[in-house]
Amino acid sequence: MAQTPDDILDSGTSMGAVTLRVGDLEAMSDYYARAFAMEPLHERADRREAHRVLGRGATPLVRLIHTPDLPSVDPRQAGLFHTAFLFGTPAELAATVYRAAQEPRSRFVGSSDHSVSEAFYFTDPEGNGVELYTDRDRSEWIHDGDEIRISTDFLDPNLYLQRHLDETVVAAGPDRAGTVGHVHLQVGDLATARSFYMDALGFETTQTGYSGALFASAGGYHHHVAMNVWNSRGAGPRAAALGLGDVSITVPEASDLAALTERLRARSLPFASDGRTVSLEDPWGTHVSVSLPDLSSEELLAR
Repeated sequence: MAQTPDDILDSGTSMGAVTLRVGDLEAMSDYYARAFAMEPLHERADRREAHRVLGRGATPLVRLIHTPDLPSVDPRQAGLFHTAFLFGTPAELAATVYRAAQEPRSRFVGSSDHSVSEAFYFTDPEGNGVELYTDRDRSEWIHDGDEIRISTDFLDPNLYLQRHLDETVVAAGPDRAGTVGHVHLQVGDLATARSFYMDALGFETTQTGYSGALFASAGGYHHHVAMNVWNSRGAGPRAAALGLGDVSITVPEASDLAALTERLRARSLPFASDGRTVSLEDPWGTHVSVSLPDLSSEELLAR
């Protein structure tokens, strides 16, 4: 059944800071600072956990929660495939890729020209996937009917750096902004993922041509969320572990939250709401937060 305007997220929807549960807060903070030019913005500690928000400028990009007693990331369970940090220009992307590649704790996974974007992939020291990318102008995107073409073609990382690396941009570090462009998830099966992320949350499908994966967005973007079963087919609810703690989505208006809660009630999906954030879990126990804009770092820490 086709989605109606009341069934879909506002075109101004975007992604917020991703939460990761980490075993070594200081080492992971240092890694994200050195590899991706992020700096601590706020932190909070209580008897059970320490929380730290890192970002660029005033923009939170990742929240780290120190939970050292949890087991390591299991690449076969549902959870995070990668967090994708979006940069505004090729020079800003090249500067961050250069930093990440120079950091000995990084594991470079590969690079791809996706037609809509150019992307570089790394794995952090605790096994969390990271994508660094920049978009091509929307006028260059190719549409196949209702879907956006997302290819996977070779992108030479050395040639990219030769063309775009600018030492002044490298030196600027955290002063050059970035955002969370999309989050790619591992799920147990795609039909259940579609029911939750598209039908209930309200994302629109943008690409179904990849075997074992779905891509979805708001407002015609190539994707804000992706879901795959490449490593996790048949996975059940997540066991408590390090890795993904929360997927954050930002909607423009309170009316967007109201429409979301109506969709959730209609499907008998449990959620919590404080008027600014609607919180719930996906079918595999991944925590999802949908919030109004301008969520402060203090609010992010308290969530």
